[in-house]
Amino acid sequence: MIVNLNSDKKEIRKGLYLVSTPIGNLKDITLRAIEILQQSEYILCEDTRISKKLFDKYKIKSKLISNHKFNEKKNLSKIIEILKSGSIISLVSDAGTPSISDPGKIITKECIKNNIEVIPLPGPSAVSSAVSISGFSEKFFFYGFFPEKIKNLLEDLEILSKLNSSIVFFISPKKINKIIPFIKKKFIGRQILICREMSKFYEEFIRYEINDLEPFRDNLKGELTIVISEQNIIKKNSQVLSESDKIMIKEMINKLTVKEITKFINQKNKIPKKEIYNYCLKLKNEN
Repeated sequence: MIVNLNSDKKEIRKGLYLVSTPIGNLKDITLRAIEILQQSEYILCEDTRISKKLFDKYKIKSKLISNHKFNEKKNLSKIIEILKSGSIISLVSDAGTPSISDPGKIITKECIKNNIEVIPLPGPSAVSSAVSISGFSEKFFFYGFFPEKIKNLLEDLEILSKLNSSIVFFISPKKINKIIPFIKKKFIGRQILICREMSKFYEEFIRYEINDLEPFRDNLKGELTIVISEQNIIKKNSQVLSESDKIMIKEMINKLTVKEITKFINQKNKIPKKEIYNYCLKLKNEN
């Protein structure tokens, strides 16, 4: 497939481009991303073998440089030199948006330090895709991958459990069953969405009440994006009788039956019937 956008290379700003690439389906790429990648002198790739599948599809023939978490510091000086010479360099991760739980932060910080322009190209993101279909709060906290050590995991989950927002995690399918008991303990009463193989052939969205969540019998395949819902907070004032409620009951206590009063107040303020009933009996006994 050849994409010819007839763009003048001179119009493209010099600097480092952080280019979002598909999280699964190779068609989920923007025209601008293809344009910039085609006109980059070099492309920094998390794994050149994975990126090459995308580049071959769109006839992107730029020179590739392997740039992953084990060599990105070693690459820094070389890349900064190339950028200072006025070259256009793009950076991609294996999937999604660079620097979001993927390589990119180190080179970005170094570019900022050296007054080299860094330009983001918006596009596919597992985080925003998962949150958008969750049905949970649009206010969300992105955590990323779980730490390896259980101690660190428990400390972080304790802090996260106090946030009243959606919370997004990344996790490999091999670790999901080990994490489930900790999630159930820390996020009681919430809901969970597990997104698997998003935009791919075996795409699947699994929804549970966290209290009902159990380890999976079959091994899940593909990287997982997890979204936990906001807290299910019940307002305190809806659980107890207010002073205005008590005054209203006193005015009705000799005009209506306890059953009628209980039904009326319950429908009005969603206060538990038992709370209303007991207060009515207390007034009756006082009289």
